[in-house]
Amino acid sequence: MEKVPNEKIRKETQRSSKAPSEGAQMAATAALARIELKQAKAKLPTSQEMIRTKVKRELEAEAAAAVKPRTSSTEECQEIALQPDNSVFSVSGVYFTCPLTGATLRKNQRDAHIKEAILLYFSEDPISASIMKIHTFNKDIEKVKLGTETVAKYLENIHKHPEEEKYRRIRLSNRIFQERISSLEGAPEFFQAIGFEKKMLPVSGQENEEEFYVLKEELLGKLDDLEQYRENLLSGEPVKAMLDRNMQIFQPSIRASQFELPEDFYSLSTKELEREQKLRAEATERNSMLRTKAMREKEEKREMRKYNYTLLRVRLPDGLILQGTFYAREKMSALMEFVRSTLENDWMPFELLGPGGLKLEDENTPFNECGLVPAALLTFQWDTGVIKDIEAAGAQSNVNVLKPEHLAHIQTLS
Repeated sequence: MEKVPNEKIRKETQRSSKAPSEGAQMAATAALARIELKQAKAKLPTSQEMIRTKVKRELEAEAAAAVKPRTSSTEECQEIALQPDNSVFSVSGVYFTCPLTGATLRKNQRDAHIKEAILLYFSEDPISASIMKIHTFNKDIEKVKLGTETVAKYLENIHKHPEEEKYRRIRLSNRIFQERISSLEGAPEFFQAIGFEKKMLPVSGQENEEEFYVLKEELLGKLDDLEQYRENLLSGEPVKAMLDRNMQIFQPSIRASQFELPEDFYSLSTKELEREQKLRAEATERNSMLRTKAMREKEEKREMRKYNYTLLRVRLPDGLILQGTFYAREKMSALMEFVRSTLENDWMPFELLGPGGLKLEDENTPFNECGLVPAALLTFQWDTGVIKDIEAAGAQSNVNVLKPEHLAHIQTLS
């Protein structure tokens, strides 16, 4: 179930068939213990493959049915002129992967695509889809928390007191219901999906009937199911598109440290950035004699927060350049994990050096706090202690760096 939970299955990297000698293995094992990698679990729905196949098929069918009118040659020329020239950029943009369909999306496509995928999934599993909708469509986290906890309380009362009719009726005009649930997107679909129906019922002390949610009688024999729905609702999470690393590998190049980034990487538009830079330059000129080191460091940290993403390149021992996209606030451990996943000898410990040759040892440091945004070139080197142990054991230390499957996709850095 989705939101319900979102589980990302960790794939263990396979070891190289070129196993080192016993002495080298022992040395590597000892070194690995010093740099144990931490990998967080990302949640995926338990019915992940079923959801992905179903929704992707329906989205593809819709796309195939849509016929775009052919534009005139003049319109086509105007359309081309409006498109940015991605050839000048180090990367064409920031991309995401939909956890429901597996589709690759641009930043401006992700929200609409995910909403459409959730709505399409109602035909397959309305309970799961309604929980996804509640947690994804409503952006106010506190509102979602209060609303879902209130709905959960209704279900808990029914589970504990199934014989009492008052708990099986929810008055829609009730103040608590109005304040916490009535405006919650997805709530009506959830009530309907788990077995409630709307009915007009008399109210004691007044002439007019009012609208209620009433649990169907047949659901009283399935109280355990009702309890499961309650737990799923409370444990649900928003469906979020996952950042695509957009991994690329380049031939050795003297341009490795040169970056041209598209607007996707900035939290400000190009014009806003230009204005900010102008104002900053003017302020720097006025106050250069008065600014202390602490003030400069504070200003630098403030600048780092203007970037949402960072493009990182790692120069490997054989000169090849590995490139990937990361959130600016991700930690160094994410980069270490990304690099390790590409290595043929992934059991061997390694180090990354930042600009200037500084060893980046703290894997818990975010990129925007160690000067690696909006882009940076790092240097890869094997752990020197392990290399010495391997050579002392008579094994060859000049091993291939990347897995063979990656070597087939090497590009030239333009």
